[in-house]
Amino acid sequence: MASPNELIEEPMKPLVSILIPAYNAEEFIADAIRSAIAQTWRHKEIIVVDDGSTDGTAEVARGFASKNVVVLSKENQGAAAARNLAFQLSQGEYVQWLDADDLLAPDKIERQFAALCEGDGERTLLSSSWALFYYRTKRARFIPTSLWQDLMPVEWLLRKLGEGHCMQTATWLTSRAIAEAAGPWDSRLHVDDDGEYFCRALLASEGTRFSPEARVYYRVTPSSRVSHIGVSDKKKDAMVISMKLQIQYLRSLEESARVQKACLAFMQNLYVNFYPERPDLMAELQALARELGGRLEEPRLGWKYAWIKPILGFNAAKLAQMTLPLLRTSLLRRWDKAMY
Repeated sequence: MASPNELIEEPMKPLVSILIPAYNAEEFIADAIRSAIAQTWRHKEIIVVDDGSTDGTAEVARGFASKNVVVLSKENQGAAAARNLAFQLSQGEYVQWLDADDLLAPDKIERQFAALCEGDGERTLLSSSWALFYYRTKRARFIPTSLWQDLMPVEWLLRKLGEGHCMQTATWLTSRAIAEAAGPWDSRLHVDDDGEYFCRALLASEGTRFSPEARVYYRVTPSSRVSHIGVSDKKKDAMVISMKLQIQYLRSLEESARVQKACLAFMQNLYVNFYPERPDLMAELQALARELGGRLEEPRLGWKYAWIKPILGFNAAKLAQMTLPLLRTSLLRRWDKAMY
């Protein structure tokens, strides 16, 4: 039986809403929900929104339905719409976003709250470490980047754009005040919606507080996942929208030579996704590059594929660079699943 002190202390802790959008995630949704339920932070609610799945995702999720786990289904409108609905239904003072194929370490949320310093308020954005995995989390390697530290918003955005780093969706623990100030997820963005959303969250924050001990496991799934652009024109259109918005957010904080340099590096790094088959998008990005005092060059291919260009041309080399890593990833996934 809980002591009187425990009964008094527990309701004083912030309620955390763990929000899980799910689409055709029958294979992995149970593990994601279990990782949410297993959180040592006891004052939590879990909301799963099935975004019109055509497999057994909803049925698997409903097997976990309880007082603290709400599961509902809606017509398919995309991950952003599912996240927005989950947030509207939530009551937590803090929000933990979790994709249906990813996992939280059991003490992830508790460690992030423990990392708060005296003077940190609801405008402090909490982040954590993350690593890729296929099936076996024990094989995950946590490789730090320059974002894995406490940073002011402008410094964080400079490093994200200028160095090409990112933070995975579930690493963030966001206060409701920040989430409301940031606004809803952008349903136009069929790719990199999280990159754009958390830039807005950064703008609404007073800076980040990083907890290296708090951990997230980001599952590598087939190329159909939302983060893969491939040859989809819809995703390419969305990617340019996201890129232009992120550049706008950084420039709203500071107009300087270092900001211009970071924005140009950001565009050059992603330019390969549009070159040469989307001249319309290339022209948009070149116009923005000129505004920033620069110019985008023909994308450089990795050394493993550059030798193909003089023999078969740029398009063939780019196709090899796109497809061969996916084949390798598929083989590694199958091997890891067999070992799992």
